[in-house]
Amino acid sequence: MNGSLRHSLTAGRGLRAPGSSGQSRLQCLLLRPSSEFLSLDAISRASCVQFRLVVREARSLQVLQLYTCLDQVQHVEWSADSLFILCAMYKRGLVQVWSLEQPEWHCRIDEGSAGLVASCWSPDGRHILNTTEFHLRITVWSLCTKSVSYIKYPKACQQGITFSRDGRYLALAERRDCKDYVSIFVCSDWQLLRHFDTDTQDLAGIEWAPNGCVLAAWDTCLEYKVLLYSLDGRLLAAYCAYEWSLGIKSVAWSPSSQFLAVGSYDGKVRILNHVTWKMLTEFGHPAAISDPRVVVYKEAEKSPRGALGQPACLPPRAAESKYEIAAGPVSLQTLKPAADRANPKIGVGALAFSPDSYFLATRNDNVPNAVWVWDMQKLRLFVVLEQLGPVRSFQWDPQQPRLAICSGGSKVYLWSPAGCVSVQVPGEGDFQVLSLCWHVTGASLALLSKDHLCLCFLETEDEADGALGQLGAHT
Repeated sequence: MNGSLRHSLTAGRGLRAPGSSGQSRLQCLLLRPSSEFLSLDAISRASCVQFRLVVREARSLQVLQLYTCLDQVQHVEWSADSLFILCAMYKRGLVQVWSLEQPEWHCRIDEGSAGLVASCWSPDGRHILNTTEFHLRITVWSLCTKSVSYIKYPKACQQGITFSRDGRYLALAERRDCKDYVSIFVCSDWQLLRHFDTDTQDLAGIEWAPNGCVLAAWDTCLEYKVLLYSLDGRLLAAYCAYEWSLGIKSVAWSPSSQFLAVGSYDGKVRILNHVTWKMLTEFGHPAAISDPRVVVYKEAEKSPRGALGQPACLPPRAAESKYEIAAGPVSLQTLKPAADRANPKIGVGALAFSPDSYFLATRNDNVPNAVWVWDMQKLRLFVVLEQLGPVRSFQWDPQQPRLAICSGGSKVYLWSPAGCVSVQVPGEGDFQVLSLCWHVTGASLALLSKDHLCLCFLETEDEADGALGQLGAHT
């Protein structure tokens, strides 16, 4: 056996969150890019700087534990119960696991000559799945029994591994004998439950419905095809919108499992229903909006005034912005893609449903500055927000229909049915928000730049109406 696993005793119970201070605030930390991870119980926050792993309490940012890894860490991930932290060092083919409550507990997994390109937790938080180089196999390591299981022929694709929401099943995309297959495993004992081939040219991704009853699979971008399978491997439906053109670019299930949104390179989102798996409606992304029912918010820079009413001379970072409601018809800024380059900036590249499934947020890559919000009850366009810069990321509050947006500048934008607001990130220097992540309770928001993390604590004015949060700050 090429791999080895060393560890000692198992960990105990998780930490408890301290009482809330009830005040809004924002704090900044100096971190390496993409190295900050919030635990799933939202109690702790881990960050990694080269060899060091730092665990902090999520609200006060007090250091709880400090660990030293064997090499520079490329990937950090919490277990589902937030008792363990996985640190993957792909260059050395190593994985180290740390316990939050018992610092003396340690585990090291060495894949040896097989190498390592990906590592993740199983839903139970007691097994680690390592993908070897060239996707030759997936090794399942048990932290409790030290047993090892192997899964052959995993496919290197956009989204080739997915767990059901309840953690009972694993679906894995496979490639063998020049054909695509899907295998479904039972996570309790890693036994094969179903194995079936898919009618795809080059399987690009798979995704469980939130209720765990249906598995969606989609083909390469060169062919538009969505396949829906039951848990026992039966093909429930196949959907193809068109042929002989670039096909699917993004896929998202609604939290209720009633809708499957499919974004494509033709700039449209097609909504499939869960009863017949036929198209319910399609949403286009035109550059001109003339529907008077649609509210269009345009970001505009504020003009700071001096003491005598004259324009003030402030540094570029101090320039604040606000949203203005544009009078229709409204023309949005479009981007003409380069026809001679790979991965053209066209089509619907991002989809996200609100937690109550009432709204769908989309981004059309050739209208890069705009976020479109669709009303899923009335199946029509509800709001468009046009930023001054290209939208980098957006994410819904896990607890209410409130959308956070960043565009690579020093501001974060919040929208809810009550309205929208542009908030300047405080602190010294130019903080460029490249990505963001909500706290599981919706009480705070993590903003990440290239070298810094801003942790924002939000406080709503009217909890009953779900009003927009206000941000206060100190550094």
